[in-house]
Amino acid sequence: MKAEGHPDYHMITVKMTDGTEFQTRSTWGSEGDVLALEIDPKTHPAWTGGRQQVQEGGRVAAFNKRFGGLSLKK
Repeated sequence: MKAEGHPDYHMITVKMTDGTEFQTRSTWGSEGDVLALEIDPKTHPAWTGGRQQVQEGGRVAAFNKRFGGLSLKK
């Protein structure tokens, strides 16, 4: 293994949105840095099962709204 081909791993502290912290090895930042998360599994609806935003209509509905009155009949 070439030594210069691998990133430098070091210990950082990860701070969750609720204030809890844990230490892990990472290539982010430098030794002893704190990574403060804005979104994490404790708060994001994708992990918590909370309400998801549903786009009303979507692209097909927008197309039908714009071109719904057109017809191919002769």
